[in-house]
Amino acid sequence: MYSFHPLFITKQKIKPNINQNCLAMKIKKILGIILLLGIALVMTYKFVDIAPDKNLTTEQQVVKVLKFGQCAACHSHSPNLPFYANWPVIGDVIKQDAALAIREFDVNIVSEGILKNQPIDEVTLNKLEYSFSHETMPPLKYYAVHWGTTINRVEKEIMLNWIQQYRTEHHYNGLASTEFANEPVQVIPDSIPVDPAKVELGRMLYNDVRLSVDNSISCASCHDLSKGGTDNKPFSEGVGGQFGGINAPTVFNATFNFVQFWDGRAADLAAQAAGPPTNPIEMAHKSWRDIENILAADKTFAKAFTAVYPDGVTEANICNAIAEYEKTLITPNSPFDLYLKGNKEAMTAEQIKGYQLFKEKSCATCHAGVNLGGLSYEFIGTHEDYFAARGTELTEEDYGRGKQEEDVFFDHRFKTPGLRNVALTAPYFHDATQATLHDAVNAMAKHQTDYNLTDEETQMIVDYLNALTGDIPEK
Repeated sequence: MYSFHPLFITKQKIKPNINQNCLAMKIKKILGIILLLGIALVMTYKFVDIAPDKNLTTEQQVVKVLKFGQCAACHSHSPNLPFYANWPVIGDVIKQDAALAIREFDVNIVSEGILKNQPIDEVTLNKLEYSFSHETMPPLKYYAVHWGTTINRVEKEIMLNWIQQYRTEHHYNGLASTEFANEPVQVIPDSIPVDPAKVELGRMLYNDVRLSVDNSISCASCHDLSKGGTDNKPFSEGVGGQFGGINAPTVFNATFNFVQFWDGRAADLAAQAAGPPTNPIEMAHKSWRDIENILAADKTFAKAFTAVYPDGVTEANICNAIAEYEKTLITPNSPFDLYLKGNKEAMTAEQIKGYQLFKEKSCATCHAGVNLGGLSYEFIGTHEDYFAARGTELTEEDYGRGKQEEDVFFDHRFKTPGLRNVALTAPYFHDATQATLHDAVNAMAKHQTDYNLTDEETQMIVDYLNALTGDIPEK
């Protein structure tokens, strides 16, 4: 080698830099260790993240996937939290995640339903399907600690195939075209079996003001068939100008709800019909015996009634007749129903895009079935505190199902409203705080799904909701 100098050139050997060589060797060692750790991690992950045995039944495989994924660690009414959930900082994060998880759904419904051969509802299926198809669970911060809880391709296929099979066997009513047979919602039937004679009596009673103490109000006053089955008021007016504290739900398609009222206090339509006549704020009769006596005194009515109900005018028979009539208040043949049946021209391009967005943003997880809702209790404000954003004091009605249950788990959970004819039933929500569909869609996306919709996205979903208006029964 030659060394250059300003005055002369000499040939000499340059000594290697010992420090640089040592540093290079250290870097190689560190990289080697990292590589070995990476290989070890991959091998460990592969060892613990194994799909269920193919020799198991499909149902057994589903239970295994949920178990290995440790879904119930958080998605459970009684979560099995680790010991470090009591540690500072990290413990708070774990508890917050578990609280959010159970607000979404209880995965034990699936496992116990399979093991005990109990029915699994459409909402639970839809939530599970959304989670697996969009790979939202488990979150990174969970499986980074709990190796093997991620859902691999085989497990995903097992779950999605089983959900489709279960939905087809237990929930598909055969009214949609083959293309739409596995949708999270269903075509509404044109009618369901009823007793015509009871229906006619129920129609008369539904419009009979004698069910109110001062002959001023009937069922139709608050559930007007010309107003979407509601009264389009924030809160309905009872006798003497009194107002209730909750928005009246529509009577249309109520027969498809799994319970009645926002808080689910009535198990069916007959139980629902029994409430208002003796409610002091609504129809205000002192007792059902008073109502029975008033109606029985009408000889013409009593004769017609006894011809259908041999034991005469009783509370149970009156409520049964009203319920039978309300079973006929179904609104089929909406543009959306016709679309699902195979008529691709029934909805506009914007409405079709809105439906796709409705599913993409997880709206169809809760607004499921033939009534696009009414099948579950859901926590209002899953991702953002609804009542804090509302900015007003809590009322008794704000506790929803919690009014009927001692367990605080049920506080602020409400029966999901059905969305059919929703364009006709403003204002919206139990507290009537949303004046328009646009407002309601934005509020739901923000508080329930953690999505901030653009104006264009909101309008597309509103366009779709307008396609849910069906044939309105004649008054």
